[in-house]
Amino acid sequence: MRLFTLLIALSLSLSAAAAERMQRLGDLQVHYSAFNASYLQPQIAQASGLVRSGKQGVLNISVLRAGKSSSATVSGEVKTVLGHGQTLTFIEQREGEFVSYLAQFPLENREVLLFNLQVNGQRLDFNQELFPEP
Repeated sequence: MRLFTLLIALSLSLSAAAAERMQRLGDLQVHYSAFNASYLQPQIAQASGLVRSGKQGVLNISVLRAGKSSSATVSGEVKTVLGHGQTLTFIEQREGEFVSYLAQFPLENREVLLFNLQVNGQRLDFNQELFPEP
């Protein structure tokens, strides 16, 4: 329960800075946010298996079905506007009934990143500007 509380607190505190967003995909409500990994509290990074670094980004995905947290199949990639990209590897995090999916990616320059995701076989695309920190 403690990790869940920390993740919720992180999501709430980062919602403005990380531009948490939501999109409906059929009967799913998909919440997503991308942010600099330096915003992670050390204990959250360690518990989630993430690297806390100003030169890494984190993508957080959570899926709700009928208002309840739901497991999902999540995959995708992140690209720069020049087309350079990488496949995202998602780590499932569970705390009680709450499920989220986290992926890390490098942040080399301040730029708009293009996220192309599949959530339960449905496409979700979005852009977000992120930048590395010293």
